[in-house]
Amino acid sequence: MTAVPRLFALLAATLLLMMPLTMQNTLAASPEEFLVFVGSYTGGGESQGIYSFRFDPKTGKSRDLKVAAEVTNPSFLAIHPDGRHLYSVSEVDGEGGISAFEINAAEGTLKHLNATSTQGGSPCHLVVDKTGSFVLCANYGGGSVCTVPIREDGTVGEVACFVQHEGHSVTPGRQDSPHAHSINLDAANKFAFAADLGLDKVLIYAFDDRSGELTPNDPAAIDIAPGSGPRHFAFHPSGKYAYVINEILLTVTAMKYDAARGKLTEIQTIPTIPVAVKPEYSTAEVVAHPSGRFLYGSNRGHHTIAVFEIDEKTGTLERIQNEPTRGETPRNFNLDPTGRFLFAENQKSGTIVVFRINQDDGTLHATGDVLEVPRPVCIRMLAVE
Repeated sequence: MTAVPRLFALLAATLLLMMPLTMQNTLAASPEEFLVFVGSYTGGGESQGIYSFRFDPKTGKSRDLKVAAEVTNPSFLAIHPDGRHLYSVSEVDGEGGISAFEINAAEGTLKHLNATSTQGGSPCHLVVDKTGSFVLCANYGGGSVCTVPIREDGTVGEVACFVQHEGHSVTPGRQDSPHAHSINLDAANKFAFAADLGLDKVLIYAFDDRSGELTPNDPAAIDIAPGSGPRHFAFHPSGKYAYVINEILLTVTAMKYDAARGKLTEIQTIPTIPVAVKPEYSTAEVVAHPSGRFLYGSNRGHHTIAVFEIDEKTGTLERIQNEPTRGETPRNFNLDPTGRFLFAENQKSGTIVVFRINQDDGTLHATGDVLEVPRPVCIRMLAVE
């Protein structure tokens, strides 16, 4: 990416972060509809790859569900800041990959551009940095993270930086080795955070958006309680707090964030379910509401979305609801950018169930809108005119 587009992208992101949340929400509410992309698992032949549909935030209705692109196990997706390109993992054993696509917003389809290796097994999560220069990816099977450059035409190059995690934690069979499960960037595009289920750590890296280098920060990680299995990670819209959802113990750990140092400090750990953990239970995704007042987490086995109220003065949580997802194995889920709807993906049931969010207390209420998508895993939205 040339210097001018890079500077423009960073300036735009900075200006957005400086706006009050009310203004940000006004901007998010302006599009007439959203083009929604759904990643899936294709094993067994049920799913064909990435799906798309259109969603009207005024009516809460979906339409025009179709196959957007055929690709193997596109379990996680990320949309480029330019709104014209999309990237997916190919979550396969051995050496996995990242595929680049050009978005045809009018048709709701994706044109495959190229693919590249992640140099690790079972890549399961990725993000595009705020300048649009790199894809950052977590390899679950290999327990590693990497960065991949994005060229001017949207295609991906070969790995620019690869970091192998080392160590283990306390749960036999689950934590005998590293398992990087997600990677995220802070609002300043300065630090990257890799939740590693196998290590019970969120590793912290200084990120260079010109070279793609990931350098261990000081401090280099925050330790999560042994046996927790940290999985996915989300920042509070204020940037003052962060949350990691723990797969094995079904908890969420709330943390303060020191943006100048890239430092996380634990302030609370709270259960995601109101009952005892069973072997078939696990968590998946965590998402903060754009208002900063609520946090949501998915529970597989328990088949619910946990709703938490956030104390905006302290960042601590109070669980106020566990809403059934009307299906089995809710994996990733997402909120529409207006913050009025939540889309719960039931992987085993093959459904996406839409919930309306009560703006006063954050609770979820099913709208009756249900889409049938084979083995849905990840959902991403693009505002369109």
